[in-house]
Amino acid sequence: MELKKELDAILLRDQAIREFFDTEVTEKRKDTLAQLLNYPKAAIRWNMMDEIDSVNLVSVEQIISKYGYPGKTMVGEPANTAVFYVIQHAPSKISTYYPLIEQAGKTGELPFKYAAMMLDRKLNNEKKEQVYGTQVFMYMINNPKTGKKEPFEYVVPIQDAKNVNKRRKAAGFDTTVEENALKFGITYKAYTLEEIAQIIK
Repeated sequence: MELKKELDAILLRDQAIREFFDTEVTEKRKDTLAQLLNYPKAAIRWNMMDEIDSVNLVSVEQIISKYGYPGKTMVGEPANTAVFYVIQHAPSKISTYYPLIEQAGKTGELPFKYAAMMLDRKLNNEKKEQVYGTQVFMYMINNPKTGKKEPFEYVVPIQDAKNVNKRRKAAGFDTTVEENALKFGITYKAYTLEEIAQIIK
């Protein structure tokens, strides 16, 4: 099916360019990723991610206008995640397409945890508390002892934080908020929006 092939190609580009810049990726894997992206390895630059995302977004918006959300029934897995990833990586489009992603999650056309991730990113973009604890952030702040700038990494504040792991489990996540934070090298601490505002001011 042509649509499935197109979505598979979109998903591959979206994920491959991000994996290429992962600090833990081996040079051998980078060779493979460069071949998948059809670029010489030495020519791949960070700003190519924006170019790939822009091209993918044009394709995805055309697909949505023609088919609605291309979910599991229409294209199978993992092609049903392609539209999600492209929108998730396009901050200005999240509020527009979140209802579509949410509906796909609720009807089983997309695992619901993806809709949960997009909701968290949408709320974070709106400077609101997230629901599932999927979003982390980093600011450079002054260390008062040394006078130097240091990275401050944290899990974006969560509404009703004490029950977040119940919500995560119900949404289909297989990790707790604490375990998820550790994947990013962050020890989880429940901050409020006000506390974060004080720290980063």
